[in-house]
Amino acid sequence: MHRLREILKDKLNKDEISLVPSSFDIIGSRNGAIALIEIPDELYEKREIIGNAILKIHKNVKAVYLKKSSRYGIYRLRKLELIAGEQLREVVHKEHGISLKMDVTKVYFSPREATERLRIASQVKKGECVMVMFAGIGPYALMIAKKQPSVKRVIAIEINPDAYKYLVENIKTNKVEEKVLPVLGDVKDKSKKWYGCCDRVVMPLPKGAYLFLDNAFNVLKKKEGYLHFYTWSKEEELYVKGYFDLEKTAILYNRNIKIINLRKVLPYAPRIYKVCLDVKIF
Repeated sequence: MHRLREILKDKLNKDEISLVPSSFDIIGSRNGAIALIEIPDELYEKREIIGNAILKIHKNVKAVYLKKSSRYGIYRLRKLELIAGEQLREVVHKEHGISLKMDVTKVYFSPREATERLRIASQVKKGECVMVMFAGIGPYALMIAKKQPSVKRVIAIEINPDAYKYLVENIKTNKVEEKVLPVLGDVKDKSKKWYGCCDRVVMPLPKGAYLFLDNAFNVLKKKEGYLHFYTWSKEEELYVKGYFDLEKTAILYNRNIKIINLRKVLPYAPRIYKVCLDVKIF
């Protein structure tokens, strides 16, 4: 991404160049993509110059949006401002053999987690019933169904009606209607139908996922099951709070937990990371 700074060196001064982000997200494919970038306040007046430079470097990018807010609300959306290119909002993003259609202004999606989604899908065994909470447009659910075609069922619960609409469409596009069941609504309520039925639960919402741990424990089969729990953590105590939340819930439900894997997924802010705890519940 240093090409961006290189191309801007004649348009911005030295101090401004140092503030240009070294990375940004690209969502979409060769036929059409959207770039999402965070720009510090000091560069706001130069946002169009930066946006047009991105268009010049990435020929498949048709629109560049500025991230104007952090994620907010139960739908985990953010405010976006078009700073260069077309009024394009809907794209098809491809990763590891699946296609994901979305409107970037209406749904939550992170292209940076493709490797993490593949990692989780690769752990799913034949015949498992899996629940994906906070399923969004379906990246985890679809990846599981594609990488483990012998999965019994993937239940994908999503509360955002726009994301649910794309989830349904993406299930059809990827031809996994027999494997993935889309469910519209709140995990707190909708998960109850599958209490005691699942071999594995994926909880990819890092903010506030601990509030749904009681549902996750109830959904898992009584004998044993696997849980992939995501949370935000400070660098100096990466897995401490996540483990504490899991252990506290296990005690409440008279269950035991065993750590299978601990993973630092993505940086979120300085010295704060999104982490995943893969655990066996028995």
